[in-house]
Amino acid sequence: QVELVESGGGLVQAGGSLRLSCAASGRTFSSNAMGWFRQAPGKERLFLATISASGSSTYYDDSVKGRFTISRDNAKNTIYLQMNSLKPEDTAVYYCAADLDRTWPPTAKYQYELWGQGTQVTVSS
Repeated sequence: QVELVESGGGLVQAGGSLRLSCAASGRTFSSNAMGWFRQAPGKERLFLATISASGSSTYYDDSVKGRFTISRDNAKNTIYLQMNSLKPEDTAVYYCAADLDRTWPPTAKYQYELWGQGTQVTVSS
């Protein structure tokens, strides 16, 4: 069974940090760009960051640029999202996903073929 499993979410105070992980199983994703999205209650799922297959290129939405860092370890089949200077508006369910169509940078949901189940991040003020 091919799946992505996110972890590392939780409750943190504003200004704090969290590191999310996304572990892939069932196949290797070392040839895929990977991405992180988030979805707040009642809102659409939004793109945050993506990383190329090799890890040499990254791209961020302006809302998180300078605060979040995406990285990957292909040997572990895992990607990460380091989140610093968290704000209450960062509260959401965070999802990782594997890119499908190989266009760079993949920032739209339709460009991703496989999604994790999400991990909740709550930032208190």
